[in-house]
Amino acid sequence: MRARGSLDPASGLRLTRIRVLHPHLKGAGGAPEAALAEATSLTDALGAEITGSAVVQIAAATPATLFGPGKVAEIAETAAAAGDDVIVVNTQLSPVQQRNLERAWKVKVLDRTGLILEIFGERAQTREGVMQVELAHLTYQKSRLVRSWTHLERQRGGVGFMGGPGERQIESDRRQIDEKITRLRRQLDRVVRMRALHRQKRKKVPDPVVALVGYTNSGKSTLFNRLTEAGVMAEDMLFATLDPTMRRIELPSGRRAILSDTVGFISDLPVQLIAAFRATLEEVLEADLVVHVRDIADPASEDQKNDVLGVLGELGLEPAKIDAMLEFRNKADLLDGERLAAERMRADRDDDAILGSALTGEGCERLLAAIEERLHPRRFLFEFALSHADGGAVSWLYDHAEVISRQDLDDGLRIAAEMTEREYFQFSKAFGARFEVLRQTARAAQ
Repeated sequence: MRARGSLDPASGLRLTRIRVLHPHLKGAGGAPEAALAEATSLTDALGAEITGSAVVQIAAATPATLFGPGKVAEIAETAAAAGDDVIVVNTQLSPVQQRNLERAWKVKVLDRTGLILEIFGERAQTREGVMQVELAHLTYQKSRLVRSWTHLERQRGGVGFMGGPGERQIESDRRQIDEKITRLRRQLDRVVRMRALHRQKRKKVPDPVVALVGYTNSGKSTLFNRLTEAGVMAEDMLFATLDPTMRRIELPSGRRAILSDTVGFISDLPVQLIAAFRATLEEVLEADLVVHVRDIADPASEDQKNDVLGVLGELGLEPAKIDAMLEFRNKADLLDGERLAAERMRADRDDDAILGSALTGEGCERLLAAIEERLHPRRFLFEFALSHADGGAVSWLYDHAEVISRQDLDDGLRIAAEMTEREYFQFSKAFGARFEVLRQTARAAQ
């Protein structure tokens, strides 16, 4: 049996009284109230009763307990009076800090990683999702055996590979966890190979893949349902979607594409979860186009964007795919008149952005048109007049466009090149003052 204080993804905390604390180092930047609100929303996603929440200012982090002795004692009194069962501390705690706080407060303590693991444990539905959560949980638990198990001081005899005489229970437990981790990784490797086979089959039916990414609760699943008429769970709740879903969509021209809904990202996403969900998130890496869904009504939208880009970078998404990424600036229906007008102006100036609302459908037709333009861009035949000194521009055309013909004349060069409208704008932005367009002809997308 697991000890009180252990993490079990299958157990849940639905009948638990929980207090949420966000420690904030005095003088540090950031928005502690917003961080506390997000932690409270995460906790609320478990369906537990939240007895209170607070930003706790600390002058300096105490190695043993994070908080100072006076604050630890004060929180202990508050938790006892409220009958708290769990206290969430919205930061990464060391195993020693977590153990000492549990002893002082006489309740289960979850740090940010533990809280997110609990949510993922409740939400995972498919066999693959359950395995991924279990792998993340075991990796996290392995470093906390000294805290999580009550029988660690027992000793037992053993024979052969089961351990020699006097093997401590903690050594046996760690070995069992290692064996489980190894088994899960083998199973997930098979998932990776199976997904690779599925991708090869999809390539035989050349429907391009579009992956939706974004911060958790940005509205990805609502947008997915709007575009595909699917019935994916979409609620105003953090991490409502864990398991990937794929559906065909029809583009304005009648062409088809495959739309993929993925798990939401979050700031300080536990490294165990990034590693465990790599098999699922490979769909993002292999996608022909990535659409970043942003909650533009959230005051922290810009920070959330940076968090998403950071995770995509950790996953190894190619810089070219990040540059080509579309933004759907969602939840425009929540903006007031002045803010809405400002966001419309910003989106109009950004070729990569569409302002809209997955809930009302605003902007969805423009998004589909933009997706089609990225997947099947119209190409134009340009004829440029360049000087002999424009070596950089000539090199760019050979690297990024399809050069059809070239004439070297006494007064310069004449180059005919085929490129997309986007590529032309990139070229003109870099070399605009150095060339003349002699001819432009539109060509239909293939």
